[in-house]
Amino acid sequence: MKKSLKTLLEIHSGRIKEDWISILIKQYGNKLSEHRIRTFVSSSFETIEDVVETSDYKPADQYLIDIYNLFSEARLNLLEVSQFFTNGRNAVINILRKEEKMGSDPVAILGFLDEIIEQIFARYGILHQDAQMKELSSDRDRLAAKLDTNQRYLSNILDQSDSAILFIDKDEKIIAWSTGAENIFGYTEEEVIGHSSSLLIPDAPEYAEELKIIKENVAKYGYYRVKETERKTKSGELIPVQLNVTPLPGHKGEYTGRSIIIKDSRHIKELQQQVNQSEKLAVIGQLAAGIAHEIGNPLTAISSVVQLMQRKSGDPQLNEQLAQVKENIDRISKIVRELVDFSRPPGYEKMIIQITDVIKTALGIVKYDKRVKKVEFKTSFDQDMPLISIVSDQLLQVFVNILFNALDATEGNGEISVKTWHDENYAMVEITDTGCGIDPAIIDKIFDPFFTTKEVGKGTGLGLSVSYGIIKKFNGDIIVKSAPGKGSSFTIKIPKG
Repeated sequence: MKKSLKTLLEIHSGRIKEDWISILIKQYGNKLSEHRIRTFVSSSFETIEDVVETSDYKPADQYLIDIYNLFSEARLNLLEVSQFFTNGRNAVINILRKEEKMGSDPVAILGFLDEIIEQIFARYGILHQDAQMKELSSDRDRLAAKLDTNQRYLSNILDQSDSAILFIDKDEKIIAWSTGAENIFGYTEEEVIGHSSSLLIPDAPEYAEELKIIKENVAKYGYYRVKETERKTKSGELIPVQLNVTPLPGHKGEYTGRSIIIKDSRHIKELQQQVNQSEKLAVIGQLAAGIAHEIGNPLTAISSVVQLMQRKSGDPQLNEQLAQVKENIDRISKIVRELVDFSRPPGYEKMIIQITDVIKTALGIVKYDKRVKKVEFKTSFDQDMPLISIVSDQLLQVFVNILFNALDATEGNGEISVKTWHDENYAMVEITDTGCGIDPAIIDKIFDPFFTTKEVGKGTGLGLSVSYGIIKKFNGDIIVKSAPGKGSSFTIKIPKG
């Protein structure tokens, strides 16, 4: 296959490149110039030829760095990048379809090409993740600065907030009422002027005692502040407030009443909670960046050494122990990735996508998982699937979650089938496995948060719950069919409109 693919690329290099360039210009001409697209295609084609010739992927690393910089400047996500390579594959397929005198099996040639493209894209994905982790470290400092700015803004907001200002005479009658007071308590000026101040005071003995203390301290010290108390609105609601009380000026210093500035503490508490949440997120971001840097890279090196020892060791007992070490390294790495993902704000931008492209990306991710073993993946994709507007990252998360559950159900041996089709109203993806199936007694609970049938440490019970929530948010549905011992089928329905 190597020789046949090499010959095919040499003979038809011009046609393949031009087809590839033509497709990319149509799809991404608004994001990349024709010159850059041509440069990418030329570099990619040369890299693929080199890998076919030498079977060595290391020289491709500089090429990957160059295209990462190119795609980063154009703000292309991983799904869009995968399409660049898929379009190149399609250009080769067009040649294979027209080549009548092909000496070798075209399916085998395509399979060999797919393996090369998948390996190159996998190395690009690793480079992309490393770059994201480095960006996270700088994001931590930006987050800390932003938090400090937010705290200063909060102080300004608190100092300039709209407050209720009212004057009460010595007979406890309200004689002045501000617009701020009207907004907080709901009474108009006409409704309160001349009425007793008890209109705002809750009916409880402690508040009568509080009023007595306020009057005594204002008369004695000329100022009194209540940091935390409650007052009653027109609707009868008790709201938390702060009071700043001073005496009204009178002849010869006698007490003639008091002025009160009332601050509504409801907004203050809400803002303080936001600051507290921002502080927590800042700590999580710092922790995630530290863990990713201090643990992630050493774990990768340790994992490589363990795998090398496994390949060279002929001792079954030692290999079993090394397998346990590798399993625990993978578990720590997974925790690090999840922590970094949790601290990073998710994307919510909708885009026009082809569902089949998203499920292909999900399959590409899952196929590299250690649980695959002898699992056979079968696909049947509708070539006329409609384009839909959706958040691609979230849809990718749904497919990956369900595929990983299918892998767990098959225990590394079996078959996973993925099918796409559409009707008048919905685009649909069906993921079927030949695994252990689901007990009818619990099938109604599988989308409940924290419900899991896996062993402790093997699952959180959140994957299907999160996936179901995402699809429901898109006004879609997930339909499950299963029988113990016969496998399960998950059908994801997404509205076309």
